[in-house]
Amino acid sequence: MRSILNRHSMVVLTALLIGALGLSACGTDDEDPATDTRTGADVVTVEHQFGTTEVEPAPERIVTLDVQWTDVMLAMGVEPVGYAVDPNMPESGVPWQDLPASAEALNMADGVPVEQIAELQPDLIVGTYSITDEAVYDQLAQIAPTIATLDAAQVEPWQDLVHTAGEVLADPEAADELVASVDEQVAAVADDLPGLRNKTFALAQYVVGDAIYIVADEADGSSVFFQQLGMTMYPPVRDHGEKTGQTRINVSTERSDLLRADFLAFLINGGDEADLADIAGFEQLPGTVAVLDYATIVGLNTPSPLSIPYALEQLLPYLEQAA
Repeated sequence: MRSILNRHSMVVLTALLIGALGLSACGTDDEDPATDTRTGADVVTVEHQFGTTEVEPAPERIVTLDVQWTDVMLAMGVEPVGYAVDPNMPESGVPWQDLPASAEALNMADGVPVEQIAELQPDLIVGTYSITDEAVYDQLAQIAPTIATLDAAQVEPWQDLVHTAGEVLADPEAADELVASVDEQVAAVADDLPGLRNKTFALAQYVVGDAIYIVADEADGSSVFFQQLGMTMYPPVRDHGEKTGQTRINVSTERSDLLRADFLAFLINGGDEADLADIAGFEQLPGTVAVLDYATIVGLNTPSPLSIPYALEQLLPYLEQAA
């Protein structure tokens, strides 16, 4: 489960985000093919961490192995036939998703369920942090064309995933419009709250009984949202990450000094607010502290075109305070 911090803590947060749908191609059966921008396109080649994958345009049976890809496909009008679920989400599911009953839920608690995925007969499999083992990737690639994480980033910028989906679905214009639409929502808040400009931020969680985990990479996809608001990563966190080589650092509960940003988005993972007493000096933090629920932190930690608008709404009162 992937936490908001390192790949180990993502395992703590449990497969961090995973959720999604059953797939149906964009458009209706009676749609005039002449108006479908996805017909007649060439094979698409996608580069990723484990090489390249060739995909026939507009696949119709897609399996999504993390919440980012599930959200991207849903936002592009496509419903996956299989999707990874996050058991830490509310019983009602991921709050920003509308999942069809026909889609098959994939339990990732014991790893990628390769056999279950094969039974779905997909023509495309996509995943980012969920496909970190090349041997697993090779197994999936034998079932269907598989796209793994695009690069070595802990979390992909969701905009990159949308543009990749636009190519695969042979509808880059829709991808451009989707990215612009969500980015405009974030830009509108930045314009309304100019006081956020140059304020520092930190995105962190306390895994109760373990450690504090903090995003420490300015290039990480989870940092982009805050930067779009005009904010900058809290320098001591960034410096700690550069010193240790960790993109998501883990520190003891004595290191509340790394949480002293102007704006702190925080999750108590595996406990409640009473457990904040474990963190020395937490109550004296000088900035705006937003202690958020699991779904909102997941929406920030592994952002998508569906989770960002949701998280933005939840954060707005805190952002107004910080501004």
